[in-house]
Amino acid sequence: MEAEMDHYAVLGLPSGEEGAKLTEKEINKAYRWKALELHPDKRPDDPNAAANFQQLRTSYDILRDDKARKLFDDLLRVKRERELRNLQRDGKRRKMVSDLERRERDANAPDPAAKEREEEARIARQLKEEIARIRAMHGKKEEAPAAAPAKEKDSGGSSGVDQEKVLKVSWEKVGEDYSADKLRELFSKFGEVEDVVIKGSKKKGSALVVMAIKEGAVAATGSVIGHLANPLLVVPLKPASVADSSSVPKSAETTRMSNLVGAGYQAFEDSVLKKLQKVCRLLVPFSRF
Repeated sequence: MEAEMDHYAVLGLPSGEEGAKLTEKEINKAYRWKALELHPDKRPDDPNAAANFQQLRTSYDILRDDKARKLFDDLLRVKRERELRNLQRDGKRRKMVSDLERRERDANAPDPAAKEREEEARIARQLKEEIARIRAMHGKKEEAPAAAPAKEKDSGGSSGVDQEKVLKVSWEKVGEDYSADKLRELFSKFGEVEDVVIKGSKKKGSALVVMAIKEGAVAATGSVIGHLANPLLVVPLKPASVADSSSVPKSAETTRMSNLVGAGYQAFEDSVLKKLQKVCRLLVPFSRF
């Protein structure tokens, strides 16, 4: 027990190499101060006061004896050297562990050369794809001029239908509405009807009626009225050419309609519809008799 205790610390003195250099006078002075502090008479309530004061006296006796003090200093030196070796050994062990972990990381890390080759192959593949895209784009540009004449040749109609056989029919969404079958029935009186396409909106209906021949379209224009309560406005999608319509007198009203386009044509169509509706309202009372 006495060998494990630091007798310098008991007297409140520095230990180790500094303690070994202390003089006897310094040890005596430290003992006197510590004895006044730990004397049992000064600590009546401390049950360990007598044991602590006895330990102080024992440590003082060891440090006063030259042989005992030298042995104690040697013991402290051996302990310090052992602790230093342990620290060094721990440091070496930590370094060895660190080196081992680093080598393991390096072994598992990808090869830089292989990574560079992979990156090079990826860039080369993307470049090849980009070159193919540019070549395809230039090929399309070269094919476009060659396809232009064929496109202009077919531009006479969006679906190959002769527009002179197509009639544009419009009506207001009031009263009885018109279905494709109803329009086909009305226009079939002037020739075979190839197709009827219903369009329009919520307030206004419209349709395209495709006649089998141009003469049928010319005959139906201005002749098909529909219901008196909801009359139809029929105009050609494309007026017949002079050669095709030479046998049919061309009125001033037809000439004026063929010159109307865009917003003007829409205004004309609305005006005609209003006139027809006004006439029909006047005729309805007489139709009851």
